[in-house]
Amino acid sequence: MTTTSDRISEPPTQQASQRVSQSVFDGSRLRVVLLVDVYDGAQQQFLEAYEDLCNQVASVPGHVSDQLCQSIENPSQWLITSEWESAPPFLTWVNSEEHVQMVKPLHSCVRDTRSLRFHIVRETGGPAVGAEAGKRRLQTSPRIGDGLIRHALTFTVKPGSEKTVAKILAGYTSPEPRVDDTTRLCRTSLFMHGNRVVRAIEVRGDLLAALRHVARQPEVRAVEEAINPYLEQDRDLDDPESARVFFTRAALPAVHHVTAGQESPEVVRHALYYPAREGCGLRLAELLARQDEAAADDPHGPVLRSTIFQRDDVVVRLVDVRGGIDTDPGPVLGLTDRGPAAELTELLDGGALGADASALKDIAPARLLKVARMELVTDRRAPDA
Repeated sequence: MTTTSDRISEPPTQQASQRVSQSVFDGSRLRVVLLVDVYDGAQQQFLEAYEDLCNQVASVPGHVSDQLCQSIENPSQWLITSEWESAPPFLTWVNSEEHVQMVKPLHSCVRDTRSLRFHIVRETGGPAVGAEAGKRRLQTSPRIGDGLIRHALTFTVKPGSEKTVAKILAGYTSPEPRVDDTTRLCRTSLFMHGNRVVRAIEVRGDLLAALRHVARQPEVRAVEEAINPYLEQDRDLDDPESARVFFTRAALPAVHHVTAGQESPEVVRHALYYPAREGCGLRLAELLARQDEAAADDPHGPVLRSTIFQRDDVVVRLVDVRGGIDTDPGPVLGLTDRGPAAELTELLDGGALGADASALKDIAPARLLKVARMELVTDRRAPDA
């Protein structure tokens, strides 16, 4: 996900204090780069699996083109690049169960993969004309971020086990924050809403390296094993394929982040759960993103930072709030006026929030905040993060 700043006016030495905004919703074309390490002797198997996958992806809405390349120095190293009309259709596909099934044939011939996603800012050649002009959208300006990568995982546990799971998750020993010379685990925030668990992390450096570092820690592995009996989706951490599928389905990518330009010592982190009606998750996330961008312009607003995570119809919003969370519930919810509020309640799955769908239409912001608020399990920051 691209890190951005909407207003680039200060010299580089002051960039850390500027407003930061990163988003998949700016409409720019997307370039996806997949680095693949193929097992020796499995190149032909990989090529056949890729051809089958390529034929299926060609019909996915928003897909423009792709290209397969093989290293001239090491035949086991491959590069797959694809272009998409924008980030949302790609994320809809890559986070779907359809994608999980599509890529399964690759697992037996691939040792490792690494996926990178980029908005296209500039390109050589003349401008696109005609029907292609509307699709070939470039990012209007480079963006400046805060150096943090945000990611989350979500899964559900068996009803009735919530208190036991919360106790296990709250009691683990934090792993060593330093991953290597360039990567550091900065913060881990864990929340629950009913039987849904959300674990959000902030990383400086390489996200994949940080995730692998955490997974190797004995204290983390012990916690993961302890909650295994309570998971609604079975997994076997000793089976690479089982673990891969579980964490692929659990991934909850950050689709939008905004940080207002000012800091405050009295900030408390909260999480809000917005279960969407079937097929409405991305639309709901985009609505919240627009509202957060507008709210960030208010220097007196209660929300200092907001991160929106979305996968399928699960939308979670992490907010760092100044003062009490109930003082000004509208902005804390991601709402600034009646129009978006009505649209939000129309997109929400009331049953998943334990509220009657018809009652949501007239629900007060304070009441909606109460039913959407997630319970904090643990929030840990690394020293000097």
